Amino acid sequence: MEKFNFVAMIIVLLMYVESVKSEIPLAPALYVFGDSIFDSGNNNVLPTLAKADFKPYGSNFDGGRATGRFTNGKTVADFIAEFLGLPFSPPYLSLRGSLKLTGLNYASGSCGILPYTGNFIGKCLHFSEQVDLFERTVERELPRKFDDPEEFSSYLSRSIFVVSTGSNDYVNNYLQPNIYGTSKRYTPDSFAKLLVDALSQQLQASFSRARKIIMFEIGPIGCIPSFTKKLRHNGRCNEEYNALAVIFNNQLSEMLKNLTSTLQGSVFILGHGHWLGYDAIINPSTYGLMDPTSPCCITWGNGTSACIPELVPCRDADKHYFWDGYHLTETIYRVIATKCFNGTSLCIPKNIKELVED
Repeated sequence: MEKFNFVAMIIVLLMYVESVKSEIPLAPALYVFGDSIFDSGNNNVLPTLAKADFKPYGSNFDGGRATGRFTNGKTVADFIAEFLGLPFSPPYLSLRGSLKLTGLNYASGSCGILPYTGNFIGKCLHFSEQVDLFERTVERELPRKFDDPEEFSSYLSRSIFVVSTGSNDYVNNYLQPNIYGTSKRYTPDSFAKLLVDALSQQLQASFSRARKIIMFEIGPIGCIPSFTKKLRHNGRCNEEYNALAVIFNNQLSEMLKNLTSTLQGSVFILGHGHWLGYDAIINPSTYGLMDPTSPCCITWGNGTSACIPELVPCRDADKHYFWDGYHLTETIYRVIATKCFNGTSLCIPKNIKELVED
C-alpha cells in the first residue's frame, strides 16, 4: 500500500511539473511597434480621426469589446503573444498602474516611417516616436524592475520584438498626391530607399539591445477596398500599387540581412507575408474564404473607409478577407501569425519558435 502511494505521489508530482512547464512563457516579453495592423489602443487617447474604439470593431474580441484594434478580433501581435504564452501587450499610452514586464505595444494607426505620414488625419505616433518611447521605457522605467543589470540585459535579449510599418507611407502619403508631393519628388525606387534607409537608422539607433526582431513586409496595398473600389483595374487588385510594395519589400529584405550581419548578436527576421496576403485574395477558397474583396463591416464611402459606428457587420466575418476598407479580419491575421510562428516559408530565415529556442 505504501509503495502504491509513493508511485502515485511521483506520478502526481510529474504531472504538476509538466503543467508548470507548459505555463512558462517561451519568451519573457513581446514588444510591438507599427501602425494600425498592430495598434491595440494607443490611438484611443490621441487627437485623431483614425480610431477603432467603437463597435463593430472588436465584434469577435473578448465578448464583442472594442479596444482600439482595427479589426473584428485579434491582431497578428495578439496571436503571437498567445503562442508565446504571454498576455497581450497593452498599449503604452493607455497604461495604468505598474509597468508590464511581459511587453508593451507602441503601435499607432495611420502613421508610418516618415514623420509627416498620415498627419492630415490627426496625431499619431510615427515609428521614430515609438522607438523613442521604448528607449524611455528601457532607460527610465524597466531598470527599476531588475536588481541585476545582467538580468535586465538577458531579459531584453530574450524578448521578442515585432514591427509592421511602411504601408501608410504609401496609403497615407505617396498615393495621396493632392495632399503630399512625394510621388512627384521621388521615383518608386528612390522613395522605397528613403523609407528603408530611415528605418535602418531607427532600428540601429534604438534597438541596439534587442536581439530578436521580426519585421513584417508591406502587404498587397493595391488590393485594399479603399483603392480597388475607386480605381480602374484588371482583376481583383491594382497591380501598379502592389508593385510599389514589392519594391519596398525587396529593399527591406536586403536591409534586414545587412543588419543581422553588422549588429553582432542580433537576428532580424523577415515576415514574408506579402505573397500570402495576395494569394488569399486570388485563391480565397484555399483559405476558406468566400469574399476576398468587400469589407465585412458597413463603411463610410461605400466600402472604401472605416466602419460606421454601431452598424451590424456581416455574420460570417471568418469568411471575409477584409474587415473595413483598409484592414483585414482576424481570420487572415491568425493564418499569418501561425505560419510565422511554426511554418517554414513565411518568416525567414527562421520562424518564431526557432528564434526563441536560439
